[in-house]
Amino acid sequence: MAAQRRPASYVALERLGRQRLSRHFEMRNFLYSEIASHYGRANVPDDPELMLAAGRRLAEDLLEPLVETFGPVDIRSGFRSADLNHFGATEVKPQKCASNERTRAGHIWDQRDAAGRMGACVSVGIPWFAPQYEAGRDWRDLAWWLHDHLTFHEVWFFPRNAVFNLTWREDPERRILSYIAPKGLLAGAGREPEPGRAGRYADFPPFRGISYPGIPGG
Repeated sequence: MAAQRRPASYVALERLGRQRLSRHFEMRNFLYSEIASHYGRANVPDDPELMLAAGRRLAEDLLEPLVETFGPVDIRSGFRSADLNHFGATEVKPQKCASNERTRAGHIWDQRDAAGRMGACVSVGIPWFAPQYEAGRDWRDLAWWLHDHLTFHEVWFFPRNAVFNLTWREDPERRILSYIAPKGLLAGAGREPEPGRAGRYADFPPFRGISYPGIPGG
């Protein structure tokens, strides 16, 4: 049973948090949850192996290109256990989480979705872009950059600082949606990408243009 694979002790959980997902990210970067902290609930995976596998793809395929283009990024809500997500969806008022059915292979990294796809989601802020957005820059400038440079499953933009949920998933559907006006679907099935959109982000830093020191033996 999946529940038997949960870390059996604090030491095991600490070791799990130190698992490296990519050059710049360890699992512990994604384990913190305000809901878990405030309500004193655990945020522990039922299937650590699946969680790590999904997290590595999220970090390598989506987050590393962001860091190597824009520098440090803000990591907000990352992994949630099924138990914690259900609590956030049913017991916290107002509800802060979607139902488990909608969140599997999203914030619930250690469960596959209804189609059997592995996936992982994290909320991301881009400090390079946030002040420009607060000064009036259109969030769609960043959205179209993401569309043209990253192979994501789904992106959801939020009004505060243009933070967005970024999801990696097998067999991605390539959707961009927003709670910022104009709200709703920006890109996805049946929607043609905006012509001339590259002009929106012509002043962005070069893609993966930041050079970091090599990791010995890496």
